[in-house]
Amino acid sequence: MPQVTVTLAEGRTPEQIRTLQHEVHEAVLRSLDTRPEYIRIVVHEVPTTHWSTGDTTIAEMHAPHTPTPTPTPTTEEELS
Repeated sequence: MPQVTVTLAEGRTPEQIRTLQHEVHEAVLRSLDTRPEYIRIVVHEVPTTHWSTGDTTIAEMHAPHTPTPTPTPTTEEELS
């Protein structure tokens, strides 16, 4: 009884998830000698704030970049 687990960052539509399930099911059916009713497809959606690579979350990767403001000099010493 084949079981396929797919992990995705959240944000896909229900239609996209359903299409993925169908396509994976068809691929398993073509590849293995098994009955269609034995194939299990599980899709896990992970919040983009809970998935990171290189110490950056997916949410941070997709956030608009806001530059760090440069401090304005306020004292006579800082002005020179």
